[in-house]
Amino acid sequence: MAEELKIGVVGASGRMGQMVAGQVTAMPGCVVAGGADQPGAAAIGKDIGTTAGLEVLGVEIGDDAAAMIAGVDVVVDFTVPEATIEHARLAAQAGSAMVIGTTGLDKEQANVIEAAARHVPIVWAPNMSVGVTLMLALAEQVAGILGPEDYDIEIVEMHHKHKIDAPSGTALGLGHAVAAGRGVALDTVYKAARDGHTGARPTGEIGFAVLRGGDVVGEHSVVYAGEGEQIVLTHKAGNRGVFAAGAVRAALWTRGRASGLYSMRHVLGFED
Repeated sequence: MAEELKIGVVGASGRMGQMVAGQVTAMPGCVVAGGADQPGAAAIGKDIGTTAGLEVLGVEIGDDAAAMIAGVDVVVDFTVPEATIEHARLAAQAGSAMVIGTTGLDKEQANVIEAAARHVPIVWAPNMSVGVTLMLALAEQVAGILGPEDYDIEIVEMHHKHKIDAPSGTALGLGHAVAAGRGVALDTVYKAARDGHTGARPTGEIGFAVLRGGDVVGEHSVVYAGEGEQIVLTHKAGNRGVFAAGAVRAALWTRGRASGLYSMRHVLGFED
């Protein structure tokens, strides 16, 4: 029998960190082997299990991410861009695989992730859920069939009022998917917002509408609007558990993988 995969969690006391810890304990083949949080966090020194509302796991949350990452097989990161790129550097140095669910990274920060992936396997996805991964594939396929002369594409997303980046990483991922389906780069057809006297909508434009409010976990729709009809692909997340479950599935998938940058499409077998 293979040894259990040792998974570490950064941002261990955050909402996603706690959910990831819970998913690891519920999934066979892996174990919570480490937890880290930012220095000064209230959870430092506490058991990661009790922090997540679980039984005592005998794993103390520390403030030394480097030491924690060096002691695990794979680290799961749902934190913030500045922390994520530092964790990626540490994972590359330690030879630990990584699963990244952080969104809002800029191009320079993305380059750091890509550089780290030359040394270790990294699964990085704007959304870890199985449903969104399927939606990304479908969105690209449909965009390739429904051409820009006949169908306009709008991407609509809504999240809770505390989300700090917009459009969401998932919305941007969908934008890249539909742009790829049409054989164009997203930045050449991207429209973030409309206000005032905008004039007619240019052919081929991919528009984004961002809604924020309440406690919405995440809702995304891709609208293909033609003359006389609309086709709409929609995904609604009822709870954050779907993201945590996908992340742990990705962590297990990294076992034995070559260094490289992967997505959830690779994890689910949509891409080789």
